[in-house]
Amino acid sequence: MNRHTAAPAERDMGSNLGGTVLHVGDDLESDGPPSDDPGASPCADAFRVGGVCVQLEGARHGDVTLVPSLVPFRVENRVPDITIQVQWVAELSPASGPRLFDSGSVWRLHEDEAGFQFDFSAPALGARPYKKLVVDRHFSQATLQMSEEAFAGFPRAAEPLEYPLDELLIMHRLTQEKAIELHGVGIVGPEGASNLFVGHSGAGKSTTARLWTTLHEVEILSDDRIIIREEKVREDEAREDARIFMYGTPWHGEAAFALPGRAPLQRIFILEHGRGNVVTRLSQSQAVAELFARSFVPFHRHEYVDSALAFLHRVAGSVPCYRYSFEPDERAVEKVLNFRD
Repeated sequence: MNRHTAAPAERDMGSNLGGTVLHVGDDLESDGPPSDDPGASPCADAFRVGGVCVQLEGARHGDVTLVPSLVPFRVENRVPDITIQVQWVAELSPASGPRLFDSGSVWRLHEDEAGFQFDFSAPALGARPYKKLVVDRHFSQATLQMSEEAFAGFPRAAEPLEYPLDELLIMHRLTQEKAIELHGVGIVGPEGASNLFVGHSGAGKSTTARLWTTLHEVEILSDDRIIIREEKVREDEAREDARIFMYGTPWHGEAAFALPGRAPLQRIFILEHGRGNVVTRLSQSQAVAELFARSFVPFHRHEYVDSALAFLHRVAGSVPCYRYSFEPDERAVEKVLNFRD
């Protein structure tokens, strides 16, 4: 099987929330701002990541064109969880509301009475924001404003949903649901087994992905970002059970694995380098602490943190969690395959 989808190189969101987006000099022809044509038909496209469906609507095709990393996640029949209206404006001014977070690079988050504003800025596009996402408090309705001033004469086409906006949007939407994004590699197979290996940068996630694909027929949902969520599964006509699933994402690591699939989560391993291959069962409270330390949670609101901790408590109570001190060779894979709870 050994299937994976390549996307842009690994990116670090900085304190879980940063990033860079621009590739000045790409040999692409810019569509430029849309023409003022009252007869133009609206355009739309949609994608789904981690069970969250996002629909883009705009006045021209370029407004809703998905970036390459999102194309495998495109969906046709959809009921959107988030609807984004893309608009072009002459220029953008910095948000005036209270600042909740500054990534230190591309984006800043502000709050106003209606919800939140994400300002995106870069020296190559001038001193003002080049785009602004205005979204309600439930992260369900949004307007993405694109600056004509910033993109005038820019050597490549504007991509409204370019990273890190796509991940920021999904990450914040997950605060409204029983779901969370983790630093992890999700492996499905062999024989249908599904394990999540969670770890900080440098813990061996991409190495783990490469080892498994070299030795066995498996699917790698992602080698760096996995979304887990609770969903209802109908066991029979009279009963539904809640189960934890893991989902692939477009935001991969060095090994470049990124699939739009999902799988029921059977085990979680917290990765760390060590001598030998030692698996240690974690208590529920230990598992919550380890997972939270490797999660993507918007820390600027306490209710988001509280919700994340409550959800991770449910996860740790229903999915066995282990610390895995491993050496990166074939024996590390066989240890997991032969492991019994």
